[in-house]
Amino acid sequence: MKVILTEKITKLGNIGDTVEVKTGFARNYLLPNNKAMRWTRENVALFEAKKAELVARQEKAKAQAESYVDAVKNAKFYMIRQAGDTGQLYGSVSSRDIARTLKEVAGVSIESAQVLLGSPIKTIGAFDTKIALHADVIVPVKIYVAQTQEEIDALVAGKKLTFGTKKVEEEPAEEVVEEAKAEVVEEAKAE
Repeated sequence: MKVILTEKITKLGNIGDTVEVKTGFARNYLLPNNKAMRWTRENVALFEAKKAELVARQEKAKAQAESYVDAVKNAKFYMIRQAGDTGQLYGSVSSRDIARTLKEVAGVSIESAQVLLGSPIKTIGAFDTKIALHADVIVPVKIYVAQTQEEIDALVAGKKLTFGTKKVEEEPAEEVVEEAKAEVVEEAKAE
């Protein structure tokens, strides 16, 4: 389906670009969210009449996003989650969790789609990701995931966490050797 973009969309185009997209993407996302118009001669003329207004709205949104950059950079993304002995989380930290934390910590409300996480975080550690406040304003952030605040403090300090530190009581070496000898002797007698 051929559409005219009414706002800049990453990896698709700028305001006013005529692009060919899949019908479902246009019908389910672009058109209902007023991010595009169907391409017709009438809509091209309508877009040209509204172009200055759309560009001004886009610049205003970009300026507002830029005003939030410092708040997002200074936000502390500390996620305390339960995990196993190997550091594997019992759940995961998703882009929705990060968006919710940003709203709680910095007061900046974003959609989970604006968190460029890729796949959910499933282990304890420090992770780099980006938040797209606007198509032109992308802020890198660091996410810290741990079981306790002390572990988060260690991660922030740059220390690595070790897992599986439960010690197994070891038998003295002499006893192990004697048991192995006894087993070999018993196997030899059995044959």
